[in-house]
Formats: sequence, structure tokens, C-alpha cells
Amino acid sequence: MTASSTTALLGVDFTCAPSSKKPITVARGHLAGTLLRLDRLDALPTLAGFEALLAEPGPWLGAFDFPFGLPREFVESQALGASAEAVVQELLRRCATRMDFRALVDTWGNGRPAGRRLVHRATDGAMPGISSTSPLQTRYVPVGFMYYEGFSRLLKAGLHVPGLHESDATRIAVEAYPGLLAHELAARRSYKNSTEPDRLIARKDIVDALEQGRTRLGLRLKLTHAQREALVDDASGDRLDAALCLVQAAWASQQPRYGLPLAMDPIEGWITSA
Repeated sequence: MTASSTTALLGVDFTCAPSSKKPITVARGHLAGTLLRLDRLDALPTLAGFEALLAEPGPWLGAFDFPFGLPREFVESQALGASAEAVVQELLRRCATRMDFRALVDTWGNGRPAGRRLVHRATDGAMPGISSTSPLQTRYVPVGFMYYEGFSRLLKAGLHVPGLHESDATRIAVEAYPGLLAHELAARRSYKNSTEPDRLIARKDIVDALEQGRTRLGLRLKLTHAQREALVDDASGDRLDAALCLVQAAWASQQPRYGLPLAMDPIEGWITSA
């Protein structure tokens, strides 16, 4: 199944604790052939604003930068359930807050050998030259908190999550990872969280490549001059990450099964285009 040509597209750079200084960033766009036009960038400073976004009527397809599943090894050891929806429901029953989730993960990990405390999903290591952070990581980059706050809201909002949750087929969610495209375009150069010239140049190079269509996804990102400056000048990299997610959403919208493999684990999920 693919999305229709009239489907609106969203790229969402998520944070589990949004604020006016660090909002959830949303890139909105639409696709015509291989040309992806960025319509606008939105900043959502609250989780309530994120919930309102999810409630918007379709048709739309969004690519969200947070895990849609936990490693099967952890899920089975904790008897959390046999489906992505069951895992979320059981996790929320046991863990009233994300700090409770951290405690659950820490208790499990502390009894395991070093190097086996933050296990990964199959999709986390399926990308050449790069690995995404374990969904059990609740410190540094708190990807586990993003799963806890993000995926449960997708299901509560009744979104269709291909391969994981059947629901409203006019509002579709796929998992994105902007680092996948960024690595393709800028190798291991850092481009975020700094105003230093080298990171500014890396952001500029990524934007240049997106505009010229120099990615394996075969899409060109159409930007206005002001939009281009907004992506390059944002030292946090959040706007650029949202745009990278938007490109992944556009690619997924044109692929059979939204680009997901037939053998996708229905607990772990899969990063689109990985």
C-alpha cells in the first residue's frame, strides 16, 4: 500500500519534554513527482500541542523521530506482551511516569553483563555505517523517554502504524531517523547543537544535497530562501532534523508497505528507509 498524491506529509523532530526553548519541530510539505516542497515549519512547545497535531484530520502521513518499539529481548524478559499495542498498555500500567520506566530498565540492566544492558532492535543496526540509539537509553539522549511519551500518544490518537497497529488509514505514522540521511550526506561530521563554523558548514552541505536530490531516496527538497536560512542557521539542528524526517515521510509515502520489510518484527518496529 502507498499513500495518495494528495496526502499531506509531516516530518516530526520530537522531544519528550517540549518547551518554548526546545519545542517539538514539525516540517510540513507535499510531494509532486520527485519534488518535495516544504510548506512550513511549526514549533510545538507542549505535548498538548503534539496531541492536537495527531488529531488533525487526514489524509496525512507523518515520519516521527522516536522509536516505535522496544527490543524484543527486553520485552520478553519483562513479559510485556506480544504486540506493540500490548507492550505500551502494560508498560503504562506498570510505569506511571517516565522515571518509573527508567527504574524498570535500570533494574533489568544492572543484573546483566556490561555491554548487554542497553540492547538494540534489529532495525537500529540495519543502516550501513551507523547505528541508532537503543530505545532503552534514558540518559544522555533519552530515546527511551521519547518512546514512552511519543508512541503511546500515536496509539491513543488512533493513528494507523503500518505493521504495528491497524487504525485510521487516513492518518499514518512511520518511524524516522534523521541521522540516517544526515550520515549519508555529511558522513560523520557533527551538524547539531553548536554555532561553530564547522557545524554551520555541515548543515549547509546537508541542505545543499537535499535541494539537489543527492540522496539514495531520489527526492529533491524545494525551499524558499527564507526556509533555507532557517534550516542552516538553526544551531540546534532541530529544524533540519524535521526536514530530514519529512524527506523520509515522502519516500515512505511512495513505497509498497511504506518501505517496511515483510519480515518486520511486530514488537520492535522498523525505521523507514533503513
